[in-house]
Order: sequence, then C-alpha cells, then structure tokens
Amino acid sequence: MTSLKNVICRALLALSLTSGLAVPAIAKPSSSQSEQIPNFVQTAHIIKDALQSQQYAKITPHIHPKKGVRFSMYAYVNVKKDKVFSRKNFDKYLKQSKIKFTWGDKDGIGEPLITPLPSYLSDWVVRDNLSNPSKVGVNEFYGTGNSLNNLREVYPTQDFVEFYYAGSKQYDCMDWRCLRLVFETYQGRPYLVAIITDEWTI
Repeated sequence: MTSLKNVICRALLALSLTSGLAVPAIAKPSSSQSEQIPNFVQTAHIIKDALQSQQYAKITPHIHPKKGVRFSMYAYVNVKKDKVFSRKNFDKYLKQSKIKFTWGDKDGIGEPLITPLPSYLSDWVVRDNLSNPSKVGVNEFYGTGNSLNNLREVYPTQDFVEFYYAGSKQYDCMDWRCLRLVFETYQGRPYLVAIITDEWTI
C-alpha cells in the first residue's frame, strides 16, 4: 500500500515540476489532482506555507491531538531531549513569545540554541526560503549528511514529506537544507507529529 502510494505521489509531483522546481501546482493542486494526492501531502504543503508566511497559528489544528508535535534540530530524532508541544502548548507559547526553550546544540560550535518558539520557527526551521524547494520527497529522502538519520526507526509506519533545498554552487551545495514533516493518521486524518530540519554538519 505504501509503495503504491509513493508511486502515485512521485508521478503527480513529476507533473508539477516546472524548470526543475517542484511546487506551486502541488501546493495548490487542481480538484482532480486533489482527489489523488494523499491528504498528508496536501497538509504538508499547507504547513509549509504557514511556516513561510509566519502564520504559525494555522499549524495548530494540524498537530496530532494526542501526541503533539516534536521538534528536531537535525536529522537525528532524540526521543529523550527533543521538545514536544501539545496543541494547547504550541498555541500558548506562540502567544507567550518571550518564554525561551533550549532546542538542542548547534553543530560545530556546541552552543545550545535557546530561543522562544516563534523565533525557532522563523530563524531555524524557516531559515531559508521555503517557496521553491529543489525537490519534494514523499516518504523519500533527498537530503543526506553526516548526521544520523533515524526517522524510520522512530517513525517506522508514519508518512513524511521532505522539502529539499539543494544549496548553491557558490558553496559547492554544502549549504543544502531540508524540512521534513512527519504525519500519523488518527481517526482517519493525518496529523503532524514531527518537524525535523536537516543540513550539512561537521
């Protein structure tokens, strides 16, 4: 079932490529395409757009009502240390924007990233332009670096969408980044359970 889903998604994504860039068509699919694209892929684009436009409150209804959403700074999902917010707390700390959290350690320098939730979303999750990813992966990885990627160990049956940005020739593509949104079905609907960012690490 999952493999068939992936084949359908890749075919539809391929139809949306223009000049080597995936997206506006998938972000806002036609009515006929909407019927074929899995709900979690459509939801992923809605969340990406909300992050890009800094309309973070629009993400709240898509957060898993029981498990909340986990934030991982790099590919490795640390189930013991990563911050997890329930819907209620996500909404609460968007509004109480002076309360700071420790999100993890920055690669290379080892300093902890301590910042409020809105700043983490704007300055870390959406540090680069999300509007034109180089590739969009559906249950497929494009970004690979030195960090251990254990997404499939932590979320073995869940679906995910990866928005991959290949980086620039100026830096030999070492400035690549990607955003992974992980979904779990609950009562027939896909809900966001993790926001994972990844990039080249030392």
